[in-house]
Amino acid sequence: MNQRDWKTDEAERRAAYDPYESPNVRAELERRAQGAGGTQGGIAEFLIGLAMAISGGYLFMNQVHVSSSYWTLYGYNAFGLSLLPLLAGIGLLFFNGRSKPGWLLTFAGAVIIVIGIIANLTVYWQNTSLFNTLMIFTLIAGGIGLIARSLKDHGEK
Repeated sequence: MNQRDWKTDEAERRAAYDPYESPNVRAELERRAQGAGGTQGGIAEFLIGLAMAISGGYLFMNQVHVSSSYWTLYGYNAFGLSLLPLLAGIGLLFFNGRSKPGWLLTFAGAVIIVIGIIANLTVYWQNTSLFNTLMIFTLIAGGIGLIARSLKDHGEK
């Protein structure tokens, strides 16, 4: 047996036992490991879009001021009323840890408090130029668009 025949026999024997030596499997693995999202989209588009969206989001958050106000219900302070379900639920849970009404009241009281905090926030947009505003929203929208385009299969042209 000459050198050429031995190498050919060895390659055929390996292909029979090693599934990654098959040309079809190797081509499929190379095709899958392309770009962003497993498609043939561009990883550079994804990274540029991500940078644009993050910088636009940062600039947007710098322009927004958030403050809170008092919880009022018909002119009266209502924060104490929002604590009642939470406190009643905690009391029931101390009495019986498996009490379904206790867990329900505790969960509902916590949700009421979180919703109350969010509902009483006041959000202000700082005065800025039209150019800055357009730049902020262009960065956010353009970044999201580039990210979406990078996940789309570009295919072979």
